[in-house]
Amino acid sequence: MSTATAPDVSTESVWESHPVTPDRFEDFADVLNNTRRDQHCWCLSHRLRAPEIAELGGGDRQEAMRRLTARKNPPGVLTYRDGLPVGWCSIGPRAEIPLLAASKLMRPVDESPVWSIICVVVRPGHRRQGVTTRMLEGAVAYAASRGAPAVEAHPVDPEGRMDLTMAFVGTRMMFENAGFRVMGTTDAKASRLPRLVMRRELG
Repeated sequence: MSTATAPDVSTESVWESHPVTPDRFEDFADVLNNTRRDQHCWCLSHRLRAPEIAELGGGDRQEAMRRLTARKNPPGVLTYRDGLPVGWCSIGPRAEIPLLAASKLMRPVDESPVWSIICVVVRPGHRRQGVTTRMLEGAVAYAASRGAPAVEAHPVDPEGRMDLTMAFVGTRMMFENAGFRVMGTTDAKASRLPRLVMRRELG
């Protein structure tokens, strides 16, 4: 199993991050969709169109996501605190994320084969406890272990707290704290705010 471990900056907790392989699917579901509702988000929309979801999962969105975890590049990283899954970061090669690769609003900055972060989720009850920083470090380590030259994200820069329905895109401060820098602005928006291009170079 490919493993990426984020640095532990706490003396009270043990933090680990791992790619979401099939044996970790239930942990992933506990973070993203604890009640296992089929119509709840399964983090599929950027990676598969509706007909592909239906084909891959036989009409079952949960099964479609389960099968994605068996691919060469698992679709993201789970972060654990003292053995409990508390965070999810959807990340992969930009070229393998169809909605992003085809986007007219979030065009590539250059020709670098970057990996892209498209979603960050902290499990309810564990927010504002430092999960995001460990999760992003784990995601970057995972990308580096697969040879990624850089990792990008497209967060917003709100003045205050942002709309929770759009919180999955992340904030500028969140990514700056993880070593990302602003490369530019996209034509896309979330919560009526422009989405930035932020990158962390690797190697």
